[in-house]
Formats: sequence, structure tokens, C-alpha cells
Amino acid sequence: EEAGPGRRGERERPADEGPAERGPGAAFHMFVVMEDLLDKLKLLSYEEEALRRHNMRPLSRHYFALPTNPGEQFFMFCTLAAWLITKAGRPFEQPQECDDPNAVISNVLSELRSF
Repeated sequence: EEAGPGRRGERERPADEGPAERGPGAAFHMFVVMEDLLDKLKLLSYEEEALRRHNMRPLSRHYFALPTNPGEQFFMFCTLAAWLITKAGRPFEQPQECDDPNAVISNVLSELRSF
């Protein structure tokens, strides 16, 4: 018999299924992704180059996987995005906490599209 979604007892999965429908491990996938991100940031020396410059604490293994303080997490994301864009060779002004979040995201996305 052919393997695939047409086999008895199997069904095709819609793209919008939640983690519970994809299997028991899917709910933890975001934690694995965050750990991979942290490993890559450490390889780029983010602690020395990005965090010390802005007097910020290092990220925990699950910093972006759990919504603890959305304002702080957004600012950390913007700080890291600006640092990564600059590290890639493009000048990019570091966003401030008082900046309009929509404008900051628009600037980040615009810069990434130009890559």
C-alpha cells in the first residue's frame, strides 16, 4: 500500500490546526525554537555586543516562548533586530522604548525587505 494521508485512519491536517491537534510535542516546539535562537545569538556574541551596550540582562532559555512582560519583550526584540541588522552591515538606528511600536516594526520590516 502507498503511504500518505489517504491511508485508512489518517486524515489530512489543515494548516490552521492548533498544537493539540498536531501531537503532544507540538506545544513545546516554541521552547525548542527559542533555545536554538539563544544558541545562535550566543555564537554571534550578543551578550558582549548588544546587551552590555544597552545595560540589559541576558535572555533566559524561554524568554520569547512565554508571554511574561510584553512591553519588555518587544523592546528586547527590537534591540536584537536592530543589532542584527547593523551586524549584517546596514546602518540602523537603535529604537527607544518611547518610540511608536508600529513605526519600529515598520522600519525593521522595511530594512529586512531591502536585504
